[in-house]
Amino acid sequence: MPTVAWWLLALPLIAGAMLPLQAGMNGEVARHLSSVMNAALVSFAVGTLALFCIVLAQRDLPGLQSLRGITWWHWGSGLLGVFLIATAAFAAPRIGASLFMALLLAGQLLMALLLDHFGWAGYRQASISLGKVGGIVLIFAGVWLIRRG
Repeated sequence: MPTVAWWLLALPLIAGAMLPLQAGMNGEVARHLSSVMNAALVSFAVGTLALFCIVLAQRDLPGLQSLRGITWWHWGSGLLGVFLIATAAFAAPRIGASLFMALLLAGQLLMALLLDHFGWAGYRQASISLGKVGGIVLIFAGVWLIRRG
């Protein structure tokens, strides 16, 4: 594996650490608003406003022609975000942060294995190996242990 800058490894670690916090916060907003979807709407509205301000500050708003070049299925990534945020707001408070995150991680790694193996969604192709499958099995063992605990 090539040498990677430490901060490039730290960023996903920090972002991952924020996921259970975000799920809990969204769960509290959902409870306050009595609606998972309204909580997701608040989350996306705040995120959209923040992104809009950043893009404006960078003076890098995409043009209409650029947006037209995006394929139909790429637009679906926003729907995946809605699914994740709504699921987090609904499920995380009910099953707990540890189990929620273990299941989220298991799902992420299963999909990552498929994305790498087939080279889908712009990822470089990297075949499934026994070691990778073993890692997934260990993650599911962790889910089972957390569920029992």
